[in-house]
Amino acid sequence: MAISREQLAKIIDSTLVKATATKNEIEKLCEDALQYGFGCVVVNPTYVKLAATLLKGTGVKVGSTIGFPFGVALPEVKAFEAVKAVDDGANELDMVLNLGALKSGDYELVKRDVKAVVDVKRLSNDVVVKVIIETPLLTAQEKITACKLVKEAEADFVKTSTGLFSGGATVEDVRLMRQVVGKDFGVKAAGGIRTYADAAAMIEAGANRIGTSTATAIIQAAP
Repeated sequence: MAISREQLAKIIDSTLVKATATKNEIEKLCEDALQYGFGCVVVNPTYVKLAATLLKGTGVKVGSTIGFPFGVALPEVKAFEAVKAVDDGANELDMVLNLGALKSGDYELVKRDVKAVVDVKRLSNDVVVKVIIETPLLTAQEKITACKLVKEAEADFVKTSTGLFSGGATVEDVRLMRQVVGKDFGVKAAGGIRTYADAAAMIEAGANRIGTSTATAIIQAAP
């Protein structure tokens, strides 16, 4: 993989979104992000303001989860959550797609769901919206349809998974997602990426962002 350790760190979202995450753990997450040069930390909404305060002026972005982890909140609720996260200092939003709507064939609801969060860009053009499609729960055709809908809704990234349901990112899924969205759209691989070899394989398959809860170990193992 023709990418330096510094370049790899910049495309890693160092993530801590477990339900039991403590303030001290979030502080350590931010310290490590500064030490290793990670591009972004991703936390649950309750810790966005803390992370934004700790990382202010450092260049490390702060990401918040939206509709996490099930994605079944109403579009209006996700929109409110997105606005609050941006107000609290989030630069990036990782939202979960409404999978039930997708599987029901209600594609207009799927797009409205995503657009409700994308609309937060009116507050700041710098906000990045990543949409989790939960690939382990989808058929191949559903993955293709989800990627197309996310792109049509004008999000910035399509993301593999939360890592909480039946598995995480696979090379095959990342390759398929890249094929569907094209070369200029974002693809984030997340879920089960725990080693440098895992990250390298995802990048080779087409990912241009890596989400992981073991970011420090991955960078420490990078050549």
